[in-house]
Amino acid sequence: MSAPEEISPEQADALIRSRQFIALLLLAAIVGMLVSLAAWCFLEGTFQLQHELFVRLPPDLGYDDGPPLWYLLAILGAAGLIVAFAITRLPGRGGHIPVHGFAAGGPATPVDLPGVLLAAIGTIGFGLVLGPEAPLIALGAGLALLTVRMTRREVPQQGLLVVAAAGSFAAVSFIFSSPLIAAVLLIEATALGGARQKIILVPGLMAAGIGRLASIGIGSVTGLSTSDYALGALPLPSFAEPTVAEFAWTFGLAIAIAIGVQVIMRIGRATERAATPRPFLALPLIGLVVAGLAYAFGQITDQPAVSVLLSGQDALPKLVSDAGSWSLSALAWLIVFKGVAYGLSLGSFRGGPTFPALFLGAAAGIMASHLPGMSVTPGVAVCMAAATVSVLRLPLSAVMIASLLSAPAGSGSGPLIIVAVVVAHIATLSLTRPAGEAEAPEVPVAAATA
Repeated sequence: MSAPEEISPEQADALIRSRQFIALLLLAAIVGMLVSLAAWCFLEGTFQLQHELFVRLPPDLGYDDGPPLWYLLAILGAAGLIVAFAITRLPGRGGHIPVHGFAAGGPATPVDLPGVLLAAIGTIGFGLVLGPEAPLIALGAGLALLTVRMTRREVPQQGLLVVAAAGSFAAVSFIFSSPLIAAVLLIEATALGGARQKIILVPGLMAAGIGRLASIGIGSVTGLSTSDYALGALPLPSFAEPTVAEFAWTFGLAIAIAIGVQVIMRIGRATERAATPRPFLALPLIGLVVAGLAYAFGQITDQPAVSVLLSGQDALPKLVSDAGSWSLSALAWLIVFKGVAYGLSLGSFRGGPTFPALFLGAAAGIMASHLPGMSVTPGVAVCMAAATVSVLRLPLSAVMIASLLSAPAGSGSGPLIIVAVVVAHIATLSLTRPAGEAEAPEVPVAAATA
């Protein structure tokens, strides 16, 4: 889909006042309901598949203490074959490679959806360390465009852009349980601004809001709760206000997190170079390596091997609530093994990068709570925020996500989250600056504030 021509603010205002825009809002509401239903089916299906493979089936086979090595090797090796098939045999190459970031690639078309969904099911449902947000964005945009085609009406390019964006809004709103986060995340990720933002934001919010209502209705009818996989607030202790010591630790933690994330991203980029030319060989092999990492973690720490697998959004609340039961050594091994598995998955499989970053950030935050003058709530909030912005490079989205997750603990973490995001973002940009890039020219303060 080619980019539409820019429009002026006056043209945008005139469009919003028109009858055509009212019809567009109605179409956005319909898209919101359809996309939310599809998102619910996808998320519920992958969650049930994970539960079957890693919770129900091993005890049925007689392994009450967790899956054995051969089982993990079989499941994750099969995942590699499934995703390799989607990449090489179906249109769309299974979606974008997640190591390139949240906004990589253009909107998915309906013909790409089978490959994107199969690759996502093979990745997420079979336990690789990636999240569902990227496939959901593709699902939302592709299903929205398919809905327009089914109306058999001629829709201008600008209208197609608006409807596709509305579908993505609804899908992301479903997994984050917040239309507002969906709006901020997608606008920041696509650098959407100016007059076009006016005509996309309103239908997008309409689709996200109606879709959220639809998801509530789906849950009441089926009796199935989205709390198993939708991101919600964490059970953190109340935190009133930060101290000087916590501000000081925030600077150091943000820089350390940014460095750690860049190590993971380098693993991902190296993996991409090796996996892209030969996916049928590389992806099953990477799946076997991830299985070995999970099994080794279970043997070293006596914690469940599955802790190294999966994206982590459903395990995040339990990790935080059981923070006192984790030893420092177990948390360190979790970060190392899951971090390597995350990096390998980023460069080869298909999914989103957000949720594993949040999980690893939370684990680092629990470790940081043992520092003098630091407690669990600010440690988790700061490290999640730093990890999110280091992976996504979307500062406002990182602030909002970390603030949402720590909201029940009060507003005391807010200043620390903002500082952590700014410091980690600058550190990330400094660490990833291409060799030979010229220094930015100095900007006089008066000119910058004029």
